[in-house]
Amino acid sequence: MTRREALTALPAVRASAAGAPPRLGLIGCGGRGRYVARFMKDAGAEFIAVADVYDRNAAAAREWAGAGCSAHADFRRLLDNKEIDAVLVATPDHWHAAAAVLACQAGKHVYVEKPLAYSIREGRAIVDAASRYKRLVQPGMQHRSAPHFAECAEIVRSGQLGKVHFVRVWNTVNMIPDGIGRAPDEPAPEGLNWDMYCGPAPLVPYNRKRFLSTYRWFWDYSGGYITDYGTHRFDTVHQIMGADAPRTANATGGRFSLNDAGEMPDVLSVTYEYPGFVLVYEGIHTNGLGLGVRTPGMKYYNARGPYDRPNGMAFYGTNGTLLADRIGYEIFPELSPSSWPARAAAGGPAFRMERKQVAGADATALHAKAFVEAIQGLRPPAARIEDGHRSTIVPHLGNISYKTGLKLHWDSAREDFRNQPEASRLLARAPRAAWRLI
Repeated sequence: MTRREALTALPAVRASAAGAPPRLGLIGCGGRGRYVARFMKDAGAEFIAVADVYDRNAAAAREWAGAGCSAHADFRRLLDNKEIDAVLVATPDHWHAAAAVLACQAGKHVYVEKPLAYSIREGRAIVDAASRYKRLVQPGMQHRSAPHFAECAEIVRSGQLGKVHFVRVWNTVNMIPDGIGRAPDEPAPEGLNWDMYCGPAPLVPYNRKRFLSTYRWFWDYSGGYITDYGTHRFDTVHQIMGADAPRTANATGGRFSLNDAGEMPDVLSVTYEYPGFVLVYEGIHTNGLGLGVRTPGMKYYNARGPYDRPNGMAFYGTNGTLLADRIGYEIFPELSPSSWPARAAAGGPAFRMERKQVAGADATALHAKAFVEAIQGLRPPAARIEDGHRSTIVPHLGNISYKTGLKLHWDSAREDFRNQPEASRLLARAPRAAWRLI
């Protein structure tokens, strides 16, 4: 499909008046939701409704959006508004699928934060809904809008880095000893619909550690760091390597040292086999060094001190190694054969390619703007929903392997495992009866 054909095929928003801005709704009004919404507003969108199970968050978002914005405790009431063209879904992970699918059914385009869905089957439900209702659904994989990652893809795919058969992804932070801490169960705060917050997840007593910024440490609502930070990096690996699915996944790890209320492992390592290369993921919460290779003058994403490099991806090629994170990349060249000790020549070492350092930036603003332009029919989406789904499958496979103790054999065409029924049972979760919305 050509670019012109792609633009023609896009379901642009209806125009009630010449030059009218697209009208959006925000579902999930916490810090991330308001952060991304701000960039969409800067790009010309108008937020006319917001929804959150916590009145305090909804009120803050309504005040930010300005006069004429309505606030709702139930996002389904927001979807009833025929004036809304598109929605931004920034709820906790376990609500992504229901909000996105119901939005498509209501005729809205959707920007859904990562990870795309709580489970693999829920991710496929979003993809199917986008196709069935002919809605544009852009996953919040903002790395796809970053120019420096596009450069990385060109470097690898053009062969400049040589043959790449090993890739490493890491997320590290030292949370010793107390992690997210502990808190007693207590009554839910005033203005919070705790039953709806739990939604498709089991209904448990309110605990503030299960809410707001620390909910991703509980299996009921999330898959932990690997589905949070890891999803972005797996998506970038797919973009750079031209891949879309591993053949196997084999996880190991455990909860060794953290003494807190959380449930996620504090050490998790997953090895994935792709056609032609091996990918290793490392999620460590007991040490924050990460890769630890630093260059004077370079900035590194989420670095806290002078030595750590806590998040990133490394592509090990036969000509050099490309190290990349959200705000830049570097190339460390391999020595040429003429520089090996047995063939050392005067004048210093020779290399197979040039050393390189490139500064980049977080692309959230660009990604949000791309969504606004896409729903206006001005460009294709910056990230395809199918790509978002396939990238989100990767961390889910890691968690399923960790939970079952199995080396998983993945059939990407069927989106199921090969003769591993105990793993297949974890492809989806049966929601509570009252919250079976999709």
